[in-house]
Amino acid sequence: MVYRAIDTLTATVHYAFVLYVVFGGFVAWRWRRTITAHLLAAAWGAGSVLIGFDCPLTAVENWARRRAGESTLDGGFIAHYITGVLYPADALTAVRILAAVTVAVSWAGYLWLGRRGHRRDREADPVEHSNLHG
Repeated sequence: MVYRAIDTLTATVHYAFVLYVVFGGFVAWRWRRTITAHLLAAAWGAGSVLIGFDCPLTAVENWARRRAGESTLDGGFIAHYITGVLYPADALTAVRILAAVTVAVSWAGYLWLGRRGHRRDREADPVEHSNLHG
């Protein structure tokens, strides 16, 4: 029973992480300091897809599933829970491209909003801005 709960909790955290990898850049539009965490998460996500990094969450889930007497995940979390469930397996490449484009758009928006905010700060108090920057 405890191992099944660990398995469920790990799968829930894994879903949240995958969502954060794809959409976390938009979170940074509101909470700008979270961009570093998103950069790291996106790098990990890209590394797991492009290089094949083993995910520690998958290892924990497989350990809990074995302890609970269940079979381990075949091919990892995404292959088991998402591909072929949320979208057809033959759409995997298109979904990966869409995820990468979503991340790129979120980062572009983050940069654009940052520049816009910096410009607005400068317009609000040009004297203070000129004193800070020479």
